[in-house]
Amino acid sequence: MISLQHVWKSFDGRQVLRDMSIDVERGESVVIVGGSGTGKSVTLKHIIGLLRPDKGRVVIDGVDIGSMKEVQLNQFRRRFGMAFQEGALFDSMSVFENIAFPLRRHTKMSEAEIRARVEECLEEVHLHGVEKKRPSELSGGMRRRVGFARAISLKPEILLFDEPTTGLDPVISDVIAELITEMDQKLGTTTVTITHDMKVAFKIADRVAMLFNGQIVEQGSPEEFQRSTNPIVRQFIEGRADGPLTDVD
Repeated sequence: MISLQHVWKSFDGRQVLRDMSIDVERGESVVIVGGSGTGKSVTLKHIIGLLRPDKGRVVIDGVDIGSMKEVQLNQFRRRFGMAFQEGALFDSMSVFENIAFPLRRHTKMSEAEIRARVEECLEEVHLHGVEKKRPSELSGGMRRRVGFARAISLKPEILLFDEPTTGLDPVISDVIAELITEMDQKLGTTTVTITHDMKVAFKIADRVAMLFNGQIVEQGSPEEFQRSTNPIVRQFIEGRADGPLTDVD
Protein backbone atom coordinates (compact mmCIF):
# COMPACT_ATOMS: atom_id res chain seq x y z
CA MET A 1 0.00 0.00 0.00
CA ILE A 2 2.89 2.36 0.85
CA SER A 3 6.37 2.12 -0.63
CA LEU A 4 9.23 4.54 -0.06
CA GLN A 5 11.95 3.56 -2.50
CA HIS A 6 15.53 4.86 -2.04
CA VAL A 7 14.34 8.27 -0.80
CA TRP A 8 16.86 11.05 -0.22
CA LYS A 9 15.93 14.39 1.37
CA SER A 10 18.04 17.25 2.65
CA PHE A 11 17.31 20.72 4.05
CA ASP A 12 19.84 23.56 3.77
CA GLY A 13 22.64 21.08 3.11
CA ARG A 14 21.68 18.78 6.02
CA GLN A 15 20.92 15.26 4.84
CA VAL A 16 17.87 13.92 6.71
CA LEU A 17 16.89 10.82 4.69
CA ARG A 18 19.64 8.78 3.04
CA ASP A 19 18.56 6.12 0.56
CA MET A 20 15.65 5.33 2.87
CA SER A 21 13.32 2.48 1.88
CA ILE A 22 10.33 0.92 3.61
CA ASP A 23 7.18 -0.90 2.48
CA VAL A 24 3.87 -1.07 4.35
CA GLU A 25 1.39 -3.76 3.34
CA ARG A 26 -2.33 -3.08 2.97
CA GLY A 27 -4.00 -3.29 6.39
CA GLU A 28 -0.70 -3.37 8.27
CA SER A 29 0.15 -1.20 11.27
CA VAL A 30 3.78 -0.05 11.11
CA VAL A 31 5.42 2.05 13.80
CA ILE A 32 8.58 4.02 12.97
CA VAL A 33 10.75 4.84 15.98
CA GLY A 34 13.97 6.78 16.31
CA GLY A 35 15.62 9.67 18.10
CA SER A 36 14.63 13.31 17.72
CA GLY A 37 15.67 14.81 14.39
CA THR A 38 16.16 11.46 12.66
CA GLY A 39 13.55 12.13 9.97
CA LYS A 40 10.41 10.45 11.30
CA SER A 41 8.11 13.42 10.67
CA VAL A 42 9.86 14.03 7.33
CA THR A 43 9.00 10.45 6.39
CA LEU A 44 5.30 10.99 7.22
CA LYS A 45 5.27 14.19 5.16
CA HIS A 46 6.67 12.28 2.18
CA ILE A 47 3.97 9.60 2.52
CA ILE A 48 1.19 12.19 2.37
CA GLY A 49 2.92 14.24 -0.33
CA LEU A 50 3.62 17.37 1.74
CA LEU A 51 7.29 16.88 0.84
CA ARG A 52 8.78 15.48 -2.36
CA PRO A 53 12.03 13.52 -2.34
CA ASP A 54 15.25 14.93 -3.77
CA LYS A 55 15.81 11.43 -5.17
CA GLY A 56 13.77 8.23 -5.00
CA ARG A 57 10.07 7.44 -5.25
CA VAL A 58 7.02 7.43 -2.99
CA VAL A 59 4.42 4.98 -4.29
CA ILE A 60 0.96 4.79 -2.72
CA ASP A 61 -1.27 1.91 -3.85
CA GLY A 62 0.73 1.65 -7.07
CA VAL A 63 0.74 5.39 -7.81
CA ASP A 64 3.99 7.41 -7.82
CA ILE A 65 2.75 10.54 -6.05
CA GLY A 66 5.95 12.41 -6.91
CA SER A 67 4.75 12.68 -10.51
CA MET A 68 1.36 14.14 -9.52
CA LYS A 69 0.40 17.75 -10.01
CA GLU A 70 -0.74 19.60 -6.89
CA VAL A 71 -4.44 19.51 -7.88
CA GLN A 72 -4.28 15.72 -8.35
CA LEU A 73 -2.36 15.31 -5.10
CA ASN A 74 -4.92 17.30 -3.13
CA GLN A 75 -7.65 14.97 -4.38
CA PHE A 76 -5.49 11.91 -3.69
CA ARG A 77 -4.91 13.03 -0.08
CA ARG A 78 -8.56 12.34 0.71
CA ARG A 79 -7.48 8.71 0.99
CA PHE A 80 -5.42 9.70 4.06
CA GLY A 81 -6.34 10.65 7.59
CA MET A 82 -3.65 12.30 9.69
CA ALA A 83 -3.68 12.86 13.45
CA PHE A 84 -1.07 15.44 14.42
CA GLN A 85 0.81 15.92 17.68
CA GLU A 86 -1.49 17.14 20.47
CA GLY A 87 -4.50 17.04 18.14
CA ALA A 88 -3.71 20.26 16.18
CA LEU A 89 -7.32 21.35 16.55
CA PHE A 90 -8.74 24.77 15.67
CA ASP A 91 -9.04 26.52 19.04
CA SER A 92 -11.69 28.93 17.75
CA MET A 93 -14.01 26.08 16.73
CA SER A 94 -16.10 23.70 18.78
CA VAL A 95 -15.39 19.97 18.74
CA PHE A 96 -18.29 19.53 16.32
CA GLU A 97 -16.97 22.20 13.94
CA ASN A 98 -13.45 20.73 14.06
CA ILE A 99 -14.66 17.32 12.94
CA ALA A 100 -17.14 18.79 10.45
CA PHE A 101 -14.44 20.95 8.84
CA PRO A 102 -13.06 18.36 6.36
CA LEU A 103 -16.58 17.14 5.58
CA ARG A 104 -17.69 20.65 4.64
CA ARG A 105 -14.52 21.29 2.67
CA HIS A 106 -14.27 18.03 0.72
CA THR A 107 -17.81 16.67 0.39
CA LYS A 108 -21.29 17.78 -0.66
CA MET A 109 -22.94 16.26 2.40
CA SER A 110 -26.01 17.97 3.82
CA GLU A 111 -25.89 19.44 7.33
CA ALA A 112 -27.95 16.49 8.59
CA GLU A 113 -25.48 14.04 7.02
CA ILE A 114 -22.53 15.97 8.48
CA ARG A 115 -24.09 15.92 11.94
CA ALA A 116 -24.66 12.16 11.70
CA ARG A 117 -21.10 11.55 10.51
CA VAL A 118 -19.59 13.68 13.31
CA GLU A 119 -21.62 11.72 15.87
CA GLU A 120 -20.44 8.47 14.28
CA CYS A 121 -16.80 9.56 14.45
CA LEU A 122 -17.11 10.61 18.09
CA GLU A 123 -18.67 7.23 18.84
CA GLU A 124 -15.65 5.53 17.23
CA VAL A 125 -13.29 7.32 19.66
CA HIS A 126 -15.59 6.89 22.70
CA LEU A 127 -16.38 10.56 23.26
CA HIS A 128 -19.87 11.70 24.20
CA GLY A 129 -21.40 15.07 25.00
CA VAL A 130 -18.40 17.17 23.98
CA GLU A 131 -19.66 18.49 20.63
CA LYS A 132 -20.17 22.06 21.87
CA LYS A 133 -16.95 22.28 23.88
CA ARG A 134 -13.82 24.10 22.69
CA PRO A 135 -10.48 22.24 22.59
CA SER A 136 -9.24 24.38 25.51
CA GLU A 137 -11.97 22.85 27.69
CA LEU A 138 -10.75 19.29 27.07
CA SER A 139 -7.99 17.21 28.63
CA GLY A 140 -4.94 16.27 26.56
CA GLY A 141 -6.22 12.74 25.99
CA MET A 142 -9.63 13.99 24.89
CA ARG A 143 -8.05 16.43 22.43
CA ARG A 144 -6.12 13.54 20.87
CA ARG A 145 -9.34 11.59 20.49
CA VAL A 146 -11.06 14.54 18.82
CA GLY A 147 -8.08 14.70 16.46
CA PHE A 148 -8.56 11.00 15.70
CA ALA A 149 -12.27 11.58 15.04
CA ARG A 150 -11.41 14.32 12.57
CA ALA A 151 -8.77 12.10 10.92
CA ILE A 152 -11.32 9.34 10.19
CA SER A 153 -14.17 11.64 9.15
CA LEU A 154 -13.60 11.10 5.41
CA LYS A 155 -13.28 7.32 5.87
CA PRO A 156 -9.61 7.14 4.86
CA GLU A 157 -7.80 4.03 3.68
CA ILE A 158 -4.53 5.16 5.31
CA LEU A 159 -4.11 6.60 8.81
CA LEU A 160 -0.99 8.48 9.89
CA PHE A 161 -0.30 9.22 13.57
CA ASP A 162 2.38 11.75 14.51
CA GLU A 163 3.53 11.18 18.12
CA PRO A 164 0.00 10.37 19.35
CA THR A 165 0.94 10.14 23.05
CA THR A 166 3.45 12.99 23.47
CA GLY A 167 2.84 14.82 26.75
CA LEU A 168 0.34 12.29 28.09
CA ASP A 169 0.73 10.32 31.31
CA PRO A 170 1.34 6.54 31.05
CA VAL A 171 -2.27 5.59 31.83
CA ILE A 172 -3.78 7.89 29.18
CA SER A 173 -1.05 6.85 26.73
CA ASP A 174 -2.20 3.26 27.18
CA VAL A 175 -5.82 4.31 26.59
CA ILE A 176 -4.77 6.04 23.35
CA ALA A 177 -2.79 2.96 22.26
CA GLU A 178 -5.83 0.75 22.90
CA LEU A 179 -7.96 3.13 20.82
CA ILE A 180 -5.51 3.14 17.89
CA THR A 181 -5.49 -0.67 17.89
CA GLU A 182 -9.30 -0.77 18.04
CA MET A 183 -9.60 1.73 15.17
CA ASP A 184 -7.13 -0.25 13.04
CA GLN A 185 -9.08 -3.45 13.50
CA LYS A 186 -12.54 -1.94 13.09
CA LEU A 187 -11.79 0.36 10.14
CA GLY A 188 -9.32 -1.93 8.34
CA THR A 189 -6.92 0.91 7.60
CA THR A 190 -3.25 0.82 6.70
CA THR A 191 -1.56 2.68 9.54
CA VAL A 192 1.82 4.36 10.01
CA THR A 193 2.67 5.82 13.41
CA ILE A 194 5.77 7.63 14.58
CA THR A 195 6.51 7.67 18.30
CA HIS A 196 9.22 7.74 20.96
CA ASP A 197 7.05 5.67 23.29
CA MET A 198 8.23 2.07 23.00
CA LYS A 199 5.42 0.70 25.17
CA VAL A 200 2.88 2.23 22.77
CA ALA A 201 4.89 1.07 19.74
CA PHE A 202 4.91 -2.54 20.89
CA LYS A 203 1.19 -2.42 21.68
CA ILE A 204 -0.10 -1.03 18.36
CA ALA A 205 2.41 -2.34 15.81
CA ASP A 206 2.34 -5.33 13.51
CA ARG A 207 5.88 -4.23 12.66
CA VAL A 208 8.34 -1.81 14.27
CA ALA A 209 11.01 -0.07 12.16
CA MET A 210 14.01 1.84 13.52
CA LEU A 211 15.09 4.99 11.68
CA PHE A 212 18.71 5.98 12.30
CA ASN A 213 20.99 8.30 10.35
CA GLY A 214 18.36 8.64 7.61
CA GLN A 215 17.84 4.92 7.02
CA ILE A 216 15.76 2.03 8.34
CA VAL A 217 18.39 -0.03 10.21
CA GLU A 218 16.12 -2.67 11.77
CA GLN A 219 12.53 -3.84 11.46
CA GLY A 220 10.45 -6.73 12.64
CA SER A 221 7.46 -7.75 14.75
CA PRO A 222 7.36 -6.26 18.27
CA GLU A 223 8.67 -9.57 19.61
CA GLU A 224 11.53 -9.69 17.09
CA PHE A 225 12.37 -6.04 17.70
CA GLN A 226 12.60 -6.57 21.46
CA ARG A 227 14.97 -9.51 20.91
CA SER A 228 17.21 -7.54 18.53
CA THR A 229 20.94 -7.50 19.25
CA ASN A 230 21.50 -4.41 17.07
CA PRO A 231 23.30 -1.95 19.39
CA ILE A 232 21.27 0.99 18.00
CA VAL A 233 18.00 -0.76 18.80
CA ARG A 234 19.20 -1.92 22.20
CA GLN A 235 20.27 1.58 23.23
CA PHE A 236 16.93 3.05 22.15
CA ILE A 237 14.82 0.40 23.91
CA GLU A 238 16.87 0.63 27.09
CA GLY A 239 17.13 4.44 27.02
CA ARG A 240 20.87 4.49 27.67
CA ALA A 241 23.05 7.58 27.19
CA ASP A 242 26.04 5.62 25.87
CA GLY A 243 26.00 4.03 22.43
CA PRO A 244 25.78 4.71 18.69
CA LEU A 245 22.70 6.94 18.96
CA THR A 246 24.65 9.54 20.93
CA ASP A 247 27.85 9.12 18.91
CA VAL A 248 26.30 10.57 15.75
CA ASP A 249 26.81 14.27 15.05
